[in-house]
Amino acid sequence: MDVVLPEDLAQEARLAQRRQAELCRQRRIFNARNRLIGGDPEAWDIQVHDQKVREATEKARHEMLAAEMKGNDKTLCILENRERRDRRTLCRAINDFQQSCQGPETRREFDLSDPLALQKALPARVSDSDLRNTISGMQKFLGEDLNFPVRKKFQEEQNREWSLQQQREWEDVRADQKAAEDQYTRTRLQFDETAKHLQELQRTTDRAVCAAVKEFNRNQALESAERKRLEKQQEQEADLAEIAHLLRGDLLTENPQQAASSFGPHRVVPDRWKGMSREQLEQIRLTQQQQVQEKLRLQEEERQRDLDWDRRRVQGARATLLLERQQQRQQRHLRRALDSSNRSLAQEQHSQRKHMNDVYTNQPTEDYFTQFNTRSR
Repeated sequence: MDVVLPEDLAQEARLAQRRQAELCRQRRIFNARNRLIGGDPEAWDIQVHDQKVREATEKARHEMLAAEMKGNDKTLCILENRERRDRRTLCRAINDFQQSCQGPETRREFDLSDPLALQKALPARVSDSDLRNTISGMQKFLGEDLNFPVRKKFQEEQNREWSLQQQREWEDVRADQKAAEDQYTRTRLQFDETAKHLQELQRTTDRAVCAAVKEFNRNQALESAERKRLEKQQEQEADLAEIAHLLRGDLLTENPQQAASSFGPHRVVPDRWKGMSREQLEQIRLTQQQQVQEKLRLQEEERQRDLDWDRRRVQGARATLLLERQQQRQQRHLRRALDSSNRSLAQEQHSQRKHMNDVYTNQPTEDYFTQFNTRSR
């Protein structure tokens, strides 16, 4: 699996910048006007062929990298599934061992956490006059006597009386609220009448304003029509003057000095230029040859860089394979150690359970119940 380094990103950015500069230069050179004036079609065809070859090579390289990445992802998924399955198998084996060999009834202190201990013991209170319910026992509190049904019925009757009283209070509140709403409705009607009168006044004022605005717009329209007429007349006079200037200008008279630029003797005006000299054409061909040599040198550097990346990728894959094999050996050692520990723990628990069974079998029954009562107290 390849690793992208900051140097690679910088190199890729520089190559992209060079490609963009080359595209800009080609747009300047391969211009329609320049093609009509003069150029080198053979060199252009060679450049187009080189560009297609480079694109095909780059596409094949990207496809090879994509296939390799897909294979690496598939291998990684297989390894992850295998590790997940092994972990699940190990957890299932541990749970089965705990459920079969490490039950709660095999513990020495099981009598302290027996879930049926309360069912086996006597209730805390049999009746209100139970002699065991002393003050220090805290087994009888206010509201927990045997007269609870009678007291509950009295409380329900009292709650019913309170509910009726609350309903009467709610009816009084609703009556007061209805009176307040009636007063609010009368006030709103008065406000509506006042708002209607104000709207009539506003409508009259708006009609007057609209009439004034209509008159102002009519005056503005007349002024705008007069201004457009004057502007059209001035534009026609300017067009006639421009036509006369063009007829007497250097463009139609084809003055050879019109291509000279004001920025220097080495610059010309493109729309007035009549062609390049032989020396300028030779200089362009020399520059194109230098560009071809530079392109060959860049292709050789890119090929060497690709070979270097392939060598690094093979070395990385080999290191990854060695690391995976080492991890597998460590996992096998850890699994063997865990199995040995579980076997020793099972043997120790088996011996302890056997010892406890022997002790409980040899001890008399009366001593065992005496010891059980002492533990319960």
